[in-house]
Amino acid sequence: MRLLERMRKDWFMIGIVLAIAGAKLEPSIGVNGGPLKPEITVSYIAVATIFFNSGLSLKTEELTSALVHLKLHLFIQIFTLAFFPATIWLFLQLLSITPINEWLLKGLQTVGCMPPPVSSAVILTKAVGGNEAAAIFNSAFGSFLGIVITPLLLLLFLGSSSSVPFTSIFSQLFMTVVVPLIIGQIVRRYIKDWLERKKPPFGAVSSSVLLMIIYTTFCDTFSNPNIDLDKFSLVLILVIIFSIQLSFMLLTFIFSTRNNSGFTPADTVAIIFCSTHKSLTLGIPMLKIVFAGHEHLSLISVPLLIYHPAQILLGSVLVPTIKSWMVSRQKKLLQTREPLANLNNPEGLESLSIKFGH
Repeated sequence: MRLLERMRKDWFMIGIVLAIAGAKLEPSIGVNGGPLKPEITVSYIAVATIFFNSGLSLKTEELTSALVHLKLHLFIQIFTLAFFPATIWLFLQLLSITPINEWLLKGLQTVGCMPPPVSSAVILTKAVGGNEAAAIFNSAFGSFLGIVITPLLLLLFLGSSSSVPFTSIFSQLFMTVVVPLIIGQIVRRYIKDWLERKKPPFGAVSSSVLLMIIYTTFCDTFSNPNIDLDKFSLVLILVIIFSIQLSFMLLTFIFSTRNNSGFTPADTVAIIFCSTHKSLTLGIPMLKIVFAGHEHLSLISVPLLIYHPAQILLGSVLVPTIKSWMVSRQKKLLQTREPLANLNNPEGLESLSIKFGH
């Protein structure tokens, strides 16, 4: 029973493994021009489905209350969409002299360019008891920003490695990402009550479609005899990804807990998760568009496929530690504020004088 529960909980991770294994066994089904016709079903229908689904599920009407924390939102968005990719680029200049597969290194750069995820950062912030409203706002707002900024960052840091012209990339992004997202938001307005009542499984729908995209991406890989992925590079990438996550989590913690930062402990929790987590749901479809027809697309996708479960695993392990820090920090702040409140209150002064025997 425990095994079944575990499998039900981690079905998406199991699905990724099965999708890659299925692509290895029979790559001809999911290649371009194959029975699945991924050049149509994946490039247009699957990607549009994911973003229509995102449009339906994004509760933008609840985000207005979080708008007031401008400093917090600026910190998260600048960190995740500017500092993160720029730091990864500098780090990769050092790694370029190592024997690590160059396409996996390019994949690491794509991870840095991705927007925050819609779900994992929010779930972990909620589990700790952090600023959930800020996490929801930055995940949703970051996703909207990512639609425009992520393709620009990919082209800036990786150059013209795509075989598709720049105008074609953005026209396809507009038709398969922006339009379905807007339509999803419009439809949501009319059926909002029904959605709130029924609570459709938006996450499961997007994840299922994503498995199809992953499957067809790896079908292209395994049908290409020129692609060779060495285990040494893969192990090193795994270690690097965990190191990057831990380093950036520590960095955001240090920045947001400085005396003059102005952030509460609950804000720090939202910052740690929202600034360091990256979206697989938005990332894989974008890579599919920006690097359409690229023979090394699947190798470029590998670091993002590793980063996704790594961020959930690492975040889940650190939840108790971060929670105990937040609770103790909040208690300390409360204790320092109480004497100040008493000094400003005549009744409080009286009680303090009685307490100290005056």
